[in-house]
Order: sequence, then structure tokens, then C-alpha cells
Amino acid sequence: MRSAIIGCGSIAKIHAGAICNLPGNKLVAFADCNLEKAKDLKKSFGDDQSKAYASLEEMIAKEEIDVLHICTPHYLHVPMAVYTLSRHINVFMEKPPAISWQEFKELQSIKTTAKLGVCFQNRYNKSVEAIKEVLLSGKAGQILGARAFVTWQRDEKYYTESDWRGSQAAEGGGALINQAIHTLDLLTYFIGTPTSVEATTINHHLRGIIEVEDTVEAYIQFENIAASFYATTAFCMNAPVLIELVCENRIIRMEDTEVTYIFQDHTKETLSFKMEQGLGKDYWGQGHLLCIKDFYYCLETGNPFKIDVQEVAQVMQLMLGIYESSKNKSVVYF
Repeated sequence: MRSAIIGCGSIAKIHAGAICNLPGNKLVAFADCNLEKAKDLKKSFGDDQSKAYASLEEMIAKEEIDVLHICTPHYLHVPMAVYTLSRHINVFMEKPPAISWQEFKELQSIKTTAKLGVCFQNRYNKSVEAIKEVLLSGKAGQILGARAFVTWQRDEKYYTESDWRGSQAAEGGGALINQAIHTLDLLTYFIGTPTSVEATTINHHLRGIIEVEDTVEAYIQFENIAASFYATTAFCMNAPVLIELVCENRIIRMEDTEVTYIFQDHTKETLSFKMEQGLGKDYWGQGHLLCIKDFYYCLETGNPFKIDVQEVAQVMQLMLGIYESSKNKSVVYF
């Protein structure tokens, strides 16, 4: 297949590396409003026939593309996806799928023969797959409650070196939409459809520097299940994400690559899922590579991709509901 990338920043290198690892696929074009960035990515991952462009429109007009990877700032995701999908070109986009209710509805309503995939790569982690298997088997029993914690560190430099991070209009939010959305996605992946949420967001440590939140807390109701959710980028380090599911027959605790089962007799079983080296940061593992590989497999076989626009509706509803609840200081019902 012939692939292209729009947005040639750091995450684009991960996508480019993954594409180059897939037999029979070729990166033919790179685009960025900063043409030099597109040229630099082309030098690293392209060849003599590949081209660099300064805009999506020019690239699509001049190239025959099977798949476009969208790695741009958040506010460009939906406009670029709609533009591309309406031309029946497949799209694989970075998170978030959208930054507003209106944008997400627009994404849902697009008429196209092409496929859309969203990069929620943590679903491909071995620890996540193990938990999902146990839940589906019924061995754990019904989920009674859940909690999730994301305590990471993002300093002033992280934002000031970017021309869009920390901007409400460009990023759509902060700690929740940029960092903790993956953990929120796993909660819906494990538990199901949320019914309501009450939440608050606040900026503790970068006031006057960013417009968005560095901390969020939420009380999430699923059907007969309540979950407590906390995320911050004001911590002193990037601590392992913790997700805990209290079930009828055991407690399931996931922390980084470890899954611990705590049984009713208080005995414990800990399974360690070694994170194989992937592309980019060490703690990312192979998630991006596996997610992108699966998307291309589905394109080749005609099978549905499991993280499409309908599948991510739950996490989008929940994420946008958290922001709405915080803004209006009220419970949001779905």
C-alpha cells in the first residue's frame, strides 16, 4: 500500500517506523506546514521517489495514496480526516478523534467507502489483553467498582517549546485529552458504556503559562458500577498508570506491565508482561506498531478494524462529558 503522513513532528516518526516495518507498504509522501520538517522526515523514512509537501491538499492532489496518517495538532484531526475520507482515502489518526461534540458528530456522519482507525494503542498491550480475556471468561465475576490513577509530569518547557500545546483552541484540553485519554479509554474498554459523570478540572502548577488543565478528577457511573478517576501532570515524575477493577471473585490491579490478582482468600498472583522494545519512548512498548499493523491487516483483508469511529464513541462521550461537567459544575448524563 502507498502511505502518507501529515504532521511531521515526533509522533510521526513512530508512525513512519511502523509503516516501514510492514512488508509491501511504502511511504510515498510527507506533508507539514513547515516544509523543512516534511523534508527531514522524508530523508529518514522515504526514498528517492517520495515527496515532501507543505499542505495536505497539495499532497492528495499530486499523489495516489491508500492510507493517510494524521499526526497533526489536535484541532486539525477532524478537518483533515473529513477532507481525506470524503475522497475515499483510508485514514489512521492519532488521538484524540475530536476535541468537541460537534467535531465528533461530523466524524461519525462522514459518508465514505474508506476506513478510519484511531490510535488507542494501549489496547494492544499484553497486560491489557490478559485482563480483557479474564473479564470475558467470567472467571472474575461481575465488576463491582473501579479506580484509575495517572500521575505524570509535564513542565513548562513541554508547553513553551510547542506552538499549540496548552492552548484551549488548539489542544482542546490538557492532562485529560492529551495524556490520560488512554487510561479513560481502557476503563470503557474493560467496563462498557458510561451513564453519567461528575468532574472537576483545574490548573495547579502552570497558571499563566497554559490555558488548559493539569489535573482532573471524575466520578463516573456505568450501569451498576462506579469508577473513581484521577489524572495529573503536576507530579514530580511519570509514575506507572494504575487501574484497579474490583470484581466478585477477585480484584484485578494493573500497574505498568504487571497485573496482580487478589483473590477472596487474600492470596495474590502477580503476572509480569515484559514490555518488548518498540518505537519511540521505552514505556510505549510495541503498542503503536501492533495497532498500525492491525489496521493495515484489516485494510488488506476487508475485516473491520476494532478501533473505529463507533468503537471510540464511548471514550469520546466520557471525555467530553468530563469537560462539560467541570465547566457547568453539574452531573452530565449520557
